[in-house]
Amino acid sequence: MSRSAKMRIIVPLVIVLFVGAYGRHRQLNRETDIAGKLESKQMNEISGIAASGTSPDIYYVHNDSGDTSRFFAITPDGKLKSTIYFKGDLKAKQGVYDCEDIAVGPGPAKGKSYVYLGDIGDNLAKRPYLTIYRFAEKADWLQNEVTSDEPVRVNLKYPDGPRDAETLMVDPVEKLMYVVSKRQDSVTVYTAPLKYKDNDTITLTKRCKLFFAGLKLFKWITAGDISKDGSQVVLKSYEKVYYWKRNGNEPVWKTMQGKPVIPFYVPEKQGEAIGFTADGKGYYTTSEGVYSPIYYYKTP
Repeated sequence: MSRSAKMRIIVPLVIVLFVGAYGRHRQLNRETDIAGKLESKQMNEISGIAASGTSPDIYYVHNDSGDTSRFFAITPDGKLKSTIYFKGDLKAKQGVYDCEDIAVGPGPAKGKSYVYLGDIGDNLAKRPYLTIYRFAEKADWLQNEVTSDEPVRVNLKYPDGPRDAETLMVDPVEKLMYVVSKRQDSVTVYTAPLKYKDNDTITLTKRCKLFFAGLKLFKWITAGDISKDGSQVVLKSYEKVYYWKRNGNEPVWKTMQGKPVIPFYVPEKQGEAIGFTADGKGYYTTSEGVYSPIYYYKTP
């Protein structure tokens, strides 16, 4: 066998072994770990994850387009605790169009925690408005395997025309919702106030653009989260996680204009969900697919 032929075999093998060893090293040092797997076949296209603000070790997840108006309460290892149904948009065949992210944070009543489910997906960039469904967290959600609730909805319009988005975040410091677009070469960051009335229509405020290097498909922004205390921010694409530490109470959109830390990340089949733990010491990611693994990472 010629030297060049040997190199064509050896080099890829060395790369595979190195990547595997590096990943194993990370797991041994508990910078990442598989917390469990999504146990129910109902959770087959998970696109968002967020820690409960009232119930320890409970996380909310949801499917994206094709599912009905509902979301799920799970444990960190993927056990399904409850399915919460709600009445969505009567114009939508399934009650919702394309729910792409979920967040937990403050709302209109002081001291209460709210779940925000973002029906914000728009692959063809033609929707006249997006819809956010807000639910006041309730302990009795976990007392039944199936329950229902009545949300308050707000319709959001872009100031510069429709576009696709898969990232919804809630900033507990400035009391703002954040929407980050997905597909453009430079994604756009928008905000809206948390204070609104049922069925209000609000025009989003355009804050800034963010550029991430890489091939377009792989660098599309698919999820994000702000920690419960507002001090940390993450965005993720299909191949990377971007992490920022907030400088005091500066606006999150300014924080994200700084250089991010890019921590180790295990590429997932179609990773579209990331959410901090309630204490902010780590975050979880998961992806579309039946019985998808749930990965835990320490914050950098």
